[in-house]
Amino acid sequence: MADRPQGSAAQGDNRPTLSLHVPEPKFRPGDTVDFSHIDVPEAGNTPRPDETCDPATMRDMAFGLVRVLGDDNKAHGPWDPKLDPDTLRKMLGHMAMTRAFDERMFRGQRQGKTSFYMKCTGEEATSVSASMALAGDDMVFPSYRQQGILIQRGYPLIEMINQIYSNKGDKLKGRQLPIMYSSREHSFFTISGNLATQTPQAVGWAMASAMKGDSRIAATWVGEGSTAEGDFHSACTFATVYNAPVILNVINNQWAISSFSGFAGAERTTFAARALGYGLAGLRVDGNDALACYAAEQWAANRARANAGPTLIEFFTYRAEGHSTSDDPSGYRSAQERNEWPLGDPVTRLKDHLIAIGEWDEDRQEKMDLEAAEHVKKVTKEAEANGILGHGLHHPFRTMFEDVFEELPWHLREQSRQAIREREIKFPGGLDQ
Repeated sequence: MADRPQGSAAQGDNRPTLSLHVPEPKFRPGDTVDFSHIDVPEAGNTPRPDETCDPATMRDMAFGLVRVLGDDNKAHGPWDPKLDPDTLRKMLGHMAMTRAFDERMFRGQRQGKTSFYMKCTGEEATSVSASMALAGDDMVFPSYRQQGILIQRGYPLIEMINQIYSNKGDKLKGRQLPIMYSSREHSFFTISGNLATQTPQAVGWAMASAMKGDSRIAATWVGEGSTAEGDFHSACTFATVYNAPVILNVINNQWAISSFSGFAGAERTTFAARALGYGLAGLRVDGNDALACYAAEQWAANRARANAGPTLIEFFTYRAEGHSTSDDPSGYRSAQERNEWPLGDPVTRLKDHLIAIGEWDEDRQEKMDLEAAEHVKKVTKEAEANGILGHGLHHPFRTMFEDVFEELPWHLREQSRQAIREREIKFPGGLDQ
C-alpha cells in the first residue's frame, strides 16, 4: 500500500496529484476502424545491413518495417531473397495445408472431438516462411501457434491429430494439452503452456551447441504479450552476454488472450526495440509478407552461424481469429479489424505474387486448397479410428506410471499396483488396464 507516512502533511500539499495510466486499445466492439496511424513503408525501401554488423549501427531497423512484396505484388529491394518459383509454390502449399488443418481441427473442437484448439490464421508466414529459412536440424522452440513449422518439416498430420484428440495413438500418451506438440526427430522442442519458458531454453540450447562446436543454431517463437514475462528478459540477457547462436522471434499479432499489445508495452515503442537495451541485433518485419519473413530469418540465421551474435525479430502481423476455441474476440475488439488490417493476408499476398510473375493462377490455387482440405479430411478420419475425446479409446491406465523413471521406484510400483487393482474392481474386465 502506498499510504502516506504518519506526520506528512495531508492538507496544503502543493505537489501535483498523480494518476495511473491504463492502456486502452484504439477500437472496441462497434467502433469504426482506422489503421492510418500505422506507418507502412514502401516495399524495398529498408536497407539490408551486413549480417555481421555491430547491432549499434542498425538502430533504425527496430523502428522501420522490412517489406519485400509491394502493392504490385512484385518483389522489391535488397531484402528480396530471390527464391525460385518451385520454392515459392512449396511455401504456398505449406501455408495452404496449415490453413486447411486449422479449419478441420477448429470444426472438430466445435463437434466435441477435442477440448481445445488454437488457429494461426493470418500468421502462417511467421512460422512456415521463417522456418523454411532454417536448416532442417536447427532446433526450434515454438509457442502454441507455430503448427506451420511441423507441417513444413514434414511431421505426419495424423500424429498431430492423435495428440489433439488425446486418443490411443497419441505418442505423448495424454501427457500434454492438445496442440502442444513435441518431436525430437523434427528438432521441435516440446511446447509449454507456461508463457515464455521456451526463450531461455532456446538460448541455453544454443549456448550448449556453441560450447560443443556444433553447427546447429536455435530459434524460438513467442507472442508479444509474453515479452512482458521475466523469462524473456533473462533470455535476452544470456543471449547477449554469451553471444548465443539464437533467433528470438516475437510474433506481434496485436492481441494477447483478450488484452491488446499495449499491456506489453506497445504504446511506448516497438517490440523490436527491446533489442536495443540488450545490445541485440533487432529487426522489425512485415509478418504478412512471406518473402520478408524468409529473408529476415535467413539473415538472422546467417548471423548466428557466423558467430556474430543473436537476433531479435519482431514480426508485425495480426491475429485474425480468436486466441483459441475458448475465446470470442467480438467481446473486446471491433469486427472490422480483420478486414481493415493494412498488411493484408499472407496466403493471398504470396499467391498474388506467384500470379504476378507468371508462375501460378487462380485455378491452381483452388485446386491446391481443395486437395489440402481433402487430405486433412482423410487423415482426420484415420486418426478418429484411434478415438476422440470422451469415447474411451485412450492409452491403458497403467501407462500413467511409465516414461518418467528408467526404473520405477518402489513407492510408485506400489501406487501403480493399488491403482490398477482399484480400477479392476470398478471396471471388472471392461477396460484395458
